[in-house]
Amino acid sequence: MRTRLNVYFPPALAKQVDELAIRRRISRSAIVEAAVTSYLSPDGADRMEAAFARRLDRLSRQMQRLERNTGLSTEALALFVRFWLSVTPPLPDEDQAAAQVKGRKRYEGFVETLGRRYASGKTLMDDIPEDVCPRASTDPE
Repeated sequence: MRTRLNVYFPPALAKQVDELAIRRRISRSAIVEAAVTSYLSPDGADRMEAAFARRLDRLSRQMQRLERNTGLSTEALALFVRFWLSVTPPLPDEDQAAAQVKGRKRYEGFVETLGRRYASGKTLMDDIPEDVCPRASTDPE
C-alpha cells in the first residue's frame, strides 16, 4: 500500500522532473521516490563521506607541497643571506654613494629578471633535481 503525499516544487524543478520522466519513460512519482530514497539512504551518507575524504586527501597533499616549497624557499634565502654577509666587506664612507647607485641598478635588473622568469612559469622547484629534494605526490585529478 502506498501513501499519497502532496508536495510543491518550484516551477523549474517541476519542469526538470517532467522532462526526465518523459526521457526515461517512467512516472514522476518514481523519480521523486528514487530521489527521496537516495537522500535518506545511509549509502548516500557513505558516498558523501568518501567524497569528503578524497577532498581532504587532496588538500593534505597540496598543503604538504606548500610546506615543502615554503621551507625550501626559506632555506634558500637564509643560505644566500648567510653567504652574502660572510663574503661582502663593509664599504668605506666615500664609496657608499656610488655603491648605492650601482645597487639600485642591480636591483632593477633583478626585479626585471624575476618578472620575466615568473611570467614564463619557471620556478626554483623546476631547477632542483627530484633525487635531491623529491616532490610530494601529485594529484590524480
